Amino acid sequence: MSRDQITNRIIAEILSEISIYLEMQDVPFKPRAYEKVAEIIGGLEEEARDIYEKGGLKALEEIPGVGVSIAEKIEEIIKTGRCKYYEDIKKKTPVRLEEFGGIEGLGPKSIKKLYQKLGIKGIADLEKAARAGKISRLDGFGKKSEENILKGIEFVKKSGGRFVLGSVMPTIETIEERLRSLPGVEKTIVAGSTRRSKETIGDADILVVSKKPAPIMDYFVEMPEVAQVHAHGATKSSIKIKSGMDIDLRVVRANSYGAALNYFTGSKDHNVALRKIAISKGYKLNEYGLFKRKKQVAGKNEEELYKALGMDYIEPEMRENTGEIELARKHALPVLVGYNDLRGDLQVQTEWTDGSASIENMALAARKNGLEYIVITDHTKRLAMTHGLDEKRILKQMAEIDRLNKKFAGKIKILKGSECDILKDGSLDLPDNILAKLDVVGASVHSYFNLPRAEQTARIKRAMENKNVDIIFHPTGRIINRREAYEVDMDELIKAAKKTGTIMEIDAYPDRLDLKDDHIRKCVEMGVKMSIDSDAHSPAHFPYLEYGIAQARRGWAERKDIINAWPVAKMLEFLK
Repeated sequence: MSRDQITNRIIAEILSEISIYLEMQDVPFKPRAYEKVAEIIGGLEEEARDIYEKGGLKALEEIPGVGVSIAEKIEEIIKTGRCKYYEDIKKKTPVRLEEFGGIEGLGPKSIKKLYQKLGIKGIADLEKAARAGKISRLDGFGKKSEENILKGIEFVKKSGGRFVLGSVMPTIETIEERLRSLPGVEKTIVAGSTRRSKETIGDADILVVSKKPAPIMDYFVEMPEVAQVHAHGATKSSIKIKSGMDIDLRVVRANSYGAALNYFTGSKDHNVALRKIAISKGYKLNEYGLFKRKKQVAGKNEEELYKALGMDYIEPEMRENTGEIELARKHALPVLVGYNDLRGDLQVQTEWTDGSASIENMALAARKNGLEYIVITDHTKRLAMTHGLDEKRILKQMAEIDRLNKKFAGKIKILKGSECDILKDGSLDLPDNILAKLDVVGASVHSYFNLPRAEQTARIKRAMENKNVDIIFHPTGRIINRREAYEVDMDELIKAAKKTGTIMEIDAYPDRLDLKDDHIRKCVEMGVKMSIDSDAHSPAHFPYLEYGIAQARRGWAERKDIINAWPVAKMLEFLK
């Protein structure tokens, strides 16, 4: 692995796994130190390798939480792509940790016990033992745990083979940029479900316009990320990269670019509908263009293609054949919220709880990312593992925000908020007299995910009925590829949001994207307003807002539907 491939994400993953292995081996104190540094490295805006290039080991030691020992391990990873300490502790407990990531409730201690008592090293061993009833006979597990493990395995199988868009996008964009810089390349664009901003993708498609495809194809199959070459052709090549994802590259001529982009963007259903319209007008539509007999009438770009078919241009995020074609033919498409429309971020965590940076540094990072205001929404006391805020600490935080607002006057506005825990009965983790002092109150579920559907729905509705609750954060609680949404009646919740004037959040964190696109459509139809929030736990997380905007666009949301696309005064006036 070359040095420029050693990203913060790779370093953070190694340090995080060291933390888990140390905890499994009952080493005191060290696991938390490695876990904290993993979070900080994962959230850095600058690559650790660049920090090291500029200032060596000393510069790494200046990263918060990084002592000499951890700095040396980061240095080794940057220089060699390996870490001997990591490899050694892995040998002591040869468990394939990455296979257990999607199974809810399996922590380091339980994974260790499963390995020691039953020799379980991966998900295949786990399933075999669970189906044989061996896990329920272990101390600390029981029948219910075994059932939950089997449910988790089924969930992993169901979502297997698909990648969270936000986790693979940096790699795809790096490859796209490299291809764009090659001699003879006129245009480069990512197509497929990536361009439609699906929350998970199976593979990636890249289109290049060039008159000389051969050297581009040679370069593509020889990139350092390549694990396997499926095909190496004259105008089409296909590879598998080391993360396990397949990427296809096609080189097309300029006069077919629009038609090829449309064809390879999809969706399949959208394309079938377009071809039917083309046939009804006496045309033939394929990846090379729109033709009247043998004469090409459109296809250089997508806009002329849609125009020739008698419709307005349809944004890629809408192309699912769910009504967009009919609206395009009537010239009645919504004007989707734009990627530069957000003015604020209404869910931001700091080092007061489980974030990695101070309020001041989060505000500076938000401003750098073009935001005019942020809401600080640290967790509340029930979430003890995050050192959640009680009444006394949140009042201290509010005083700190007042101080910083004087310092940042005219630059960025910091609003006082909370991610307040919704308790089992729907009451809240902080009293109303404290919540009333805050600018924005978000409420969310962090426990009792397995309540019956009616009970879970009633619980969240009760929280919405509180006069201080402005927003429901990540309303279904799902974590993509890791945890199913809890059972809840979303139609009921959207109705309750309308009745109570509660905002529904689109959490932009890449493995949440919660609300889903179809729930966003329902909110738009019902006139329920939404917010798009990064759920940032580090200064590096504000760019995640782009994934939330993409999700909103997939749900046909306009700027008027998203309250943090509004100026701060208008946004605050709209809240309860």
